[in-house]
Amino acid sequence: MPGKAPRKVLGPIVAVASLALAGGVLAGCAGGGDAFEEGEGQGGKRLTIASAQFSEQTILAHAYAALLEKAGYQPEVQVVQSREVYEPSMENGQVHVAPEYAATLLEFLNGKQNGPDAKPLATGDVETTVQRLRPLAEKAGLTVLEPSQAVDQNYFVVRKQFAGENNLRSLSDLGKLDRPIVLAAGDDCKERPFCYEALTETYGIDIEEVKPLGVNTLPTKEAVQKGDADLGLSLTTDATLQDLGLVGLADDKQTQLADYVVPVVSAKSAGDPKIEQALNKLSDVLTTEDLTELNRRVDVEREKPETVARDYLQSKGLI
Repeated sequence: MPGKAPRKVLGPIVAVASLALAGGVLAGCAGGGDAFEEGEGQGGKRLTIASAQFSEQTILAHAYAALLEKAGYQPEVQVVQSREVYEPSMENGQVHVAPEYAATLLEFLNGKQNGPDAKPLATGDVETTVQRLRPLAEKAGLTVLEPSQAVDQNYFVVRKQFAGENNLRSLSDLGKLDRPIVLAAGDDCKERPFCYEALTETYGIDIEEVKPLGVNTLPTKEAVQKGDADLGLSLTTDATLQDLGLVGLADDKQTQLADYVVPVVSAKSAGDPKIEQALNKLSDVLTTEDLTELNRRVDVEREKPETVARDYLQSKGLI
């Protein structure tokens, strides 16, 4: 998603074998054998669940693993560098499952299938975005399951005190404030339709200066916290905002892309309806608030993603 920064993964929490992309497929784990070799074993078919290297997606991958284990499969989570690494192996059936983000995956496949200059297809509406995603996914040999209510997308934040003093709940409210605003964001904000253009043209916010401090970085959040910036670009599931005294403003005109969490499976190797039924159970209950709290436990409290994921599923009666 343009303007969206990747999450930071905690080094100690991921202990997986190195994976390499060779000839379009993922290589095997250390210790012998093919990391993605299919087979039947005690408890059912082995399934590989891929996650990119940031804690949120790793939590989701472990939640999927626990649900699939309960459904009778033998899941294994593999954490790799990025979508560019695991997606080709989903197409050929070596990787079976991955937690994904609807708008980002749509634009990834759009660029891959239609070229880097293809017209963007993702929107701020999750139903439209998923509807456009499914045919491209099907062409790639992927099946998109049901999206959750949890969304990890760009999120403009202000000081809680500033919001309270000016009765700010949405970006439209900020536009009506009729005062110059200093924005802390990425250095490409003025070129991004979801950043400067959305704020100034859609919401009528008077941005007098853009401080190039990054998307969802500590310098951006600290600039807002200290009053050096009025508005900062963060992410909806950032678990540190409350501790920093920051609150987000609702994107009430849907200018940000619908990056809702959605399970995606390989049509070639993971088409069993039992897999879909198991994974959709998480989509039925997961919210943005839930995901933010799970991130907090891993990123702030330093708990293990697999522990946090299982605790959440148990609290919902899913395992």
